Amino acid sequence: MKQLTELAFFTEDVEEMVAFYRTFLGADPAAQSDDMAIFMVGSTKIFIHRNYSPTEGELPPEDHIAFTIEDVDAECKKLTEKGITIEVEPQDYYWGRSAYLRAPDGQLIELIQEDKK
Repeated sequence: MKQLTELAFFTEDVEEMVAFYRTFLGADPAAQSDDMAIFMVGSTKIFIHRNYSPTEGELPPEDHIAFTIEDVDAECKKLTEKGITIEVEPQDYYWGRSAYLRAPDGQLIELIQEDKK
């Protein structure tokens, strides 16, 4: 089962986005630094990131939605067998194991492996 867990937005002005979501949601961020903020809406994060210039091998800063799944490698295999192209194959990142694909209109979708602690 896929669980929508994150809406990620990249911006040049984190403070302005934080002010907007603080007013819109009527809540303070659950976490915040100069380069990011996280608002919680139920169990879903609105993750605001400062825009950056990616270095080689680094993911580009692109707005996306993220779904948590049990096994990212198995899910990518199933999706590939159904004709869906995986744009960034499963890899380990500092936040966990993820893969990326695109919806037909170009929206980026992240698959995040469920923490198995």
